[in-house]
Amino acid sequence: MLTRRNFILSMGVLAGSSAAAACPLPAMDGGEHAVMMLNANCGDGQTPNVFEPAILHVNVGDSVTFVPTDAGHNSASKRGMIPEGASPWNGALDERLRVTFDVPGIYGHICLPHYEWGMVGLIVVGNDLSNLNAVKKIRHPGAARKTFRALLKELEVA
Repeated sequence: MLTRRNFILSMGVLAGSSAAAACPLPAMDGGEHAVMMLNANCGDGQTPNVFEPAILHVNVGDSVTFVPTDAGHNSASKRGMIPEGASPWNGALDERLRVTFDVPGIYGHICLPHYEWGMVGLIVVGNDLSNLNAVKKIRHPGAARKTFRALLKELEVA
């Protein structure tokens, strides 16, 4: 399996690079995007269990591949945090998962083993924030509450 370290080294990034450096995302074709599932934030090794990027904006009809860069992670849609009419997903641990987004709106996703620890993310499809109020009403355990709150605040400011 491709580890984050080997992936980063294969992309020509030296180990021990600047803390401000972001993880290089896998190259994808138009309409294709990647979200890496990581044991630690690339720019801040003190932030464990993250999706990179934490917020992703895509167009209607685009696909996102969740890449298990580090072991022990998955991506699953969070009930109540996807637009009406959208299909939920629940990827297996340590497996790539490709999801196509055909319904505009905000999608919340989680790593099931690390949800309480705050491993959560948002995908915004078609720059549509129409389900923002519904998404904000969902309650979360532990650090997920704080992380989702920060991500949603970032969406509102942008």
